[in-house]
Amino acid sequence: MSEYQEKIAPVKVGESYDVTIDDIAKEGDGIARVEGFVIFVPQTKVGDKVRITVNKVMRKFAIAEKAA
Repeated sequence: MSEYQEKIAPVKVGESYDVTIDDIAKEGDGIARVEGFVIFVPQTKVGDKVRITVNKVMRKFAIAEKAA
């Protein structure tokens, strides 16, 4: 086993989280973080406090949408 084990994402698909958008990606999506883990949230802007639902979790980031 490598000493550099993959960190397990602190979010799960289908779960909801309350986050603050603290950055904007090149593509225009808002960026939130949970325990430092990056989550892209379309249709948000810096400073937004939103509840999100995670749609997809990758190794280094997740994609979410604003919860209804």
